[in-house]
Amino acid sequence: MTTSIFNGTWRITWMSAWDQDYMDLEGLGHITFSSGRSGSLRFGAMQAQMDCRAGPQTTQRIEFTWHGFDEGDEISGRGHADIVNDELRGHLYFHLGDDSAFRATRIAAATRKNASFRGKRPPSDMP
Repeated sequence: MTTSIFNGTWRITWMSAWDQDYMDLEGLGHITFSSGRSGSLRFGAMQAQMDCRAGPQTTQRIEFTWHGFDEGDEISGRGHADIVNDELRGHLYFHLGDDSAFRATRIAAATRKNASFRGKRPPSDMP
């Protein structure tokens, strides 16, 4: 099943449980949907890989589970998102823990290339 309407990187612009400074603690907070059923999630000190399932062709919803690390601790959870007026709106659930609503906007490839280097020194091959 393809997730074509979701494919790309979405910048997390708001979360109900955390402020923007925390969301961008180790680079721009984002959620990325790749071709097929894979994806990734990053905000604060957490990074995770996702297994995604798009809803029926008649909806603009995607559901996913995720597994990763937060400050060295293994974490997992689930989430869902809908596209509403070109904005990704969803909810993340940590297994036996916190949960947060979120909103995100799609970002361009050039922005994605530089997003992961915020607050860090870029590789030597970058200007």
